[in-house]
Amino acid sequence: MRISDRRFALYLMTPAALFLGVFVAYPLFRLIADSFYKISPIAGGPRDFVGFQNYVTAFASEAFMGAGWRTLAYTVVVVTLEFALGLGMALLFTTLGRKSQIWRTVFLYPLMIAPIVAGLLWKFLMIDNFGLIGTLLHQAGILSNPNQIGWLSDPNIVLFSVAVPDIWLTTSFMCLVLFAGLQNIPGDLIEAARLDGARAPALLFQIILPLLRPVIAVALVVRGIDAARAFDTILIQTNGGPQSASETMSLLIYRTMIRFGDPGLASAMGTIYLLAMLAVAFFAVATIWRPGKDN
Repeated sequence: MRISDRRFALYLMTPAALFLGVFVAYPLFRLIADSFYKISPIAGGPRDFVGFQNYVTAFASEAFMGAGWRTLAYTVVVVTLEFALGLGMALLFTTLGRKSQIWRTVFLYPLMIAPIVAGLLWKFLMIDNFGLIGTLLHQAGILSNPNQIGWLSDPNIVLFSVAVPDIWLTTSFMCLVLFAGLQNIPGDLIEAARLDGARAPALLFQIILPLLRPVIAVALVVRGIDAARAFDTILIQTNGGPQSASETMSLLIYRTMIRFGDPGLASAMGTIYLLAMLAVAFFAVATIWRPGKDN
């Protein structure tokens, strides 16, 4: 019995579809459904329908709005620096050609480190009293004493301090994606532009970046979503402190669910969080990639 190509393709997709249905679609459905209920944290406890009350409570909460703005600031800082550094390294590796093979391998090493390990490492580097960074800056004469800057204790800068491990970890990912995209740009096109007198800035902004739009869109969306849900690196460094200055949305949802025992409110916060990330992702693809539109 001969099987048609379409049916064969359906057979191949069935295991993946079942996996996504069980581990993605069903939890997502439960998340949205639970957001309309007041749920007891005790197994088998009462479950009362409250409509949109959890959403009203979330938007009226100063902690939720503050965590949202902090998550946005954290994501913008992390993704912007990673993109700038990753693009610069990708251009450098492309210019060096085969001479950059060893350096590319070394540059990818941080990507292999677990985020919790990286957070712990940078915590010891920036912690007050005996942090290595403060000690080195003091020995270099930049700081008057090693504790002059409270990297993880100053509410004004702690959000940027906890972003450092994330930037250190995943800049290599951004570099890898952009480097792969640069390999698909025809060398003849770059050479022709150079012969026409185009300088480096013109090559970058008028030829390279426009041709990299699909790659840039994918890289920014993937890293933006990943940075927006940052949890472990921040938890191990500051646990959201001091004074909730580094508490992002993921940490707030975790505390609402686990510490405060309110699954319904946590589900509402998670649903809002999910919709916001989807909106940002669609906006990024539409404005950066602009599929279906000619330049």
